[in-house]
Amino acid sequence: MAILMTGDNRVLVHGITGRYASVQVPEMLRAGTRIVAGVSVGQGGSRVHDVPVFDTAAEAVAATGADASVVYVPAAGVRDAIFEHVDAGIRTIMVAAEFVPLADSLQALAHARRHGAWVIGPNSLGLISPGVGLLGSIAAGFCSPGRVGLISRSGTLTLATTRALTQAGIGQSTAVHVGGDVVCGRNPSEYLTAFAADPDTEVIAYCGEIGGTKEYDLIEHLGSVAKPVAALIVGRSAPPERRMGHAGALAGAARETAQAKREALATAGAHLADDPVHLTGVVRALLQ
Repeated sequence: MAILMTGDNRVLVHGITGRYASVQVPEMLRAGTRIVAGVSVGQGGSRVHDVPVFDTAAEAVAATGADASVVYVPAAGVRDAIFEHVDAGIRTIMVAAEFVPLADSLQALAHARRHGAWVIGPNSLGLISPGVGLLGSIAAGFCSPGRVGLISRSGTLTLATTRALTQAGIGQSTAVHVGGDVVCGRNPSEYLTAFAADPDTEVIAYCGEIGGTKEYDLIEHLGSVAKPVAALIVGRSAPPERRMGHAGALAGAARETAQAKREALATAGAHLADDPVHLTGVVRALLQ
């Protein structure tokens, strides 16, 4: 079982002729992803990695039945790409670009929500359901099938944690990088709810960080989740008022610090960890 992705998904890659996609598409194919179409304006009728290329998402969906997508276009093109995919009927969209203009994100993500579409990102490594498929660039070799659902605000922590879990013999049902921009398509609490409803996810692991209030939104939903949640918040040594890594990681108030979030999560019933290796130990104990 996996959230947001099954072996039946038919995936479209927007920007498939670009340099970044040229590296990631073969990796997604090796991970089992059914990539049925690419989109690249002016390249319609060609093939890349033996995948047919179309000029628009609407043409690609009509010809192939694509129902999920990966967007590899520059930040300035993300708004139009999301609108195009949603209007074509795609309901799971992964966006890699970071620093998408805020107004563009607000408009496109609101449009997606109105139509019931789920956007992973922007500024995301994507989502992987080991043994099922990959949307994005999470290292499939770091992952293995299992019973732990991983939600992460950090791309680096997504990689480090999946690798630590796998090396410890603990597999994942799905691992997802929510995205690093200030505004993302879905919040950690929504992924928490999705994992809570997945019958094959037994433990949920959360990797958070300083900055923003996403952890507090997640805390509000913890009480309705029967499954145990292990939580790691990084940035305990971060200098005040300094952005760490990406747009969303900036503690602008006391409640946005790592210590404040750790205390709030512990009070809400989450099982705290100090680093990815410690998180692996916590998860193992919860599985047992």
